[in-house]
Amino acid sequence: MAESELSVSGIGISKSVVSTIVSLAAKRVPGVASVGGNDIASSLISVFTSRTVSPDAAVESFVEEDALHVVVHLAVFYGYPFTKLAADVREAVAQAVTEQIGVDAAAVDVCIDSLVFPKE
Repeated sequence: MAESELSVSGIGISKSVVSTIVSLAAKRVPGVASVGGNDIASSLISVFTSRTVSPDAAVESFVEEDALHVVVHLAVFYGYPFTKLAADVREAVAQAVTEQIGVDAAAVDVCIDSLVFPKE
C-alpha cells in the first residue's frame, strides 16, 4: 500500500480524497475563513504561482486500530467562539466522512492556526 493511501474497514482510499472531503465539509461551517490557515507563505504561493495551498497540507489523516483519525487546520474569523466553532467543524467533518467514505471518524482534531479580522 502506498504511503498516500489509507486502508480502513477493508477499503483503500487516497489521503487526497479524504483531505478533499474534510476540506469541503469544514469550509461550509460558519466562522471558518479557510482550511489550511491564512499565513503569509500560503498567500504568497497563491499570488506568485496561481495555485492555492493543497488541502493535503491542511488535513492530516491516518488509521489506528482500523479507525480513521483526521486533523484539520483552519483559519477562522474573529468573533466566533472557538469551542463552538470546533464542535461544529467536528460534527460537519464526521458526518461528511461517514456519508462519503462509509466509515465513522474515530476522532476529528481541529487546529485553529490563524485568526482573520474583518476589514472595517
